[in-house]
Amino acid sequence: MSAPSFPLRAVAALFIERQHLDRPRGRRLTAGSLARLAADTGGLQMDSINVVERGHYLTAWSRFGPYDRAAFDRLAYRRRVLFEYFAHVACLVPAEHLGHWRRVMHQYAAEGSKWTPWVKKNAHHVRAVEDAIRERGPLGNGDFKQARPAGTSGWWNWKPATYALNYLWFAGRIAVHSRVHFQKRYDLIERVLPGARELTPPAPEEFFRWHVRQSLHAMGAATGVDLRMYLTWPPRSATERRRALDGMLRSGEAVEIAVEGDKARWFALAEDLPALQAAARRRGAARGTTLLSPFDSFLWHRERTKRLFGYDYRIEVYTPGHQRVHGYYALPIFHDGQLIGRLDAKTHRAERRLEVRRVHFEPWLVKGAAPPAASWGAIDAEAALAGLADSIGSLATFVDAGRVTLDRVVPARLKAPLARALRAARPAPRRKASERAARPAAVESGAEAPNEVDGEVPV
Repeated sequence: MSAPSFPLRAVAALFIERQHLDRPRGRRLTAGSLARLAADTGGLQMDSINVVERGHYLTAWSRFGPYDRAAFDRLAYRRRVLFEYFAHVACLVPAEHLGHWRRVMHQYAAEGSKWTPWVKKNAHHVRAVEDAIRERGPLGNGDFKQARPAGTSGWWNWKPATYALNYLWFAGRIAVHSRVHFQKRYDLIERVLPGARELTPPAPEEFFRWHVRQSLHAMGAATGVDLRMYLTWPPRSATERRRALDGMLRSGEAVEIAVEGDKARWFALAEDLPALQAAARRRGAARGTTLLSPFDSFLWHRERTKRLFGYDYRIEVYTPGHQRVHGYYALPIFHDGQLIGRLDAKTHRAERRLEVRRVHFEPWLVKGAAPPAASWGAIDAEAALAGLADSIGSLATFVDAGRVTLDRVVPARLKAPLARALRAARPAPRRKASERAARPAAVESGAEAPNEVDGEVPV
């Protein structure tokens, strides 16, 4: 019996739906919607880079539009809708997944890791840190005044308490209670997540079946490489995941499918075949525009992004400045189910200004050609510019920027139309009242650009 066959656009459309991007910025942030986003995607990646906004906040903004970050933090750190652990890398993962991740915590504590020799040698440090947290409540790394080992320096040459805190966190003995200025504060896991200690970890085989099931659900359909690159935690578990997939194929829980024009082996959950069939019939995969964090789960496996959307994306944060092509913190532009360009931005908080340093549109869009991979028809360039302008205005509201400055646009002939679209865009209201009143942004274009826009115009 031949494998069921689907067009590439069906896989892409279901992926967009599972990533909650079928209605970008169109949902309302609630406990339920945030939990569903994390459960469907597997987690919201966290990152310390704050040039526009923290990565997990941006990922949520892409789905919910301007919201009150304090409300997000209350849901995550007070109502415990989410908790911090590793899924792809460091993520906010849904509380409903805690029982499964307890298997990894248990295994980490029982079998150890690359830090095991240090932990055995420094058991007294581990006990002292755990005892201090038990006695004094939530503590962060800065509350332990130990020096670094003599003769060491650098990011990974942590002081002993830092090793102990990370070991205790990975092993599930402590959990992230809260963050202050993005610095983690830990408490005993039973005080952060009541009942966590009583949860019986699933057997390893059951955990890896869940792991593969979660990844397939998040992606809709996936190759073996996709499965390896999406949820990357725990590391060095490729053999166990392949074994779990083989078992799911034998039982019929997962099936092999064919994707038109691709010779790779693709897999999907049997229960998702109707969803793939429905996705194949859609006239469009998404309606609307947003900007994506470089750490969005939609981009976790960039080769997959290239296969599905013909979009070659690279984070240039760690690329020397003179070698950057698209900018330090380029945000992919998502419009009507396609990735149509990238926007490099920076939030100047003291000035309340959102600087749009560079906008690069994909060559196929500029030429008026069809999208290079999954396609639902031609993209209207004027509508794309209007959508991008609306997204920029929404982002400005979210980061509390009173004005937007627009610098370089590639190709340059699209700068004036984009500036006009920015002036015509309506201010994006904040969905929840912020501690600071949201004021409408204004747009300026750089003096070096053709067709300069004079003055500040509300957007």
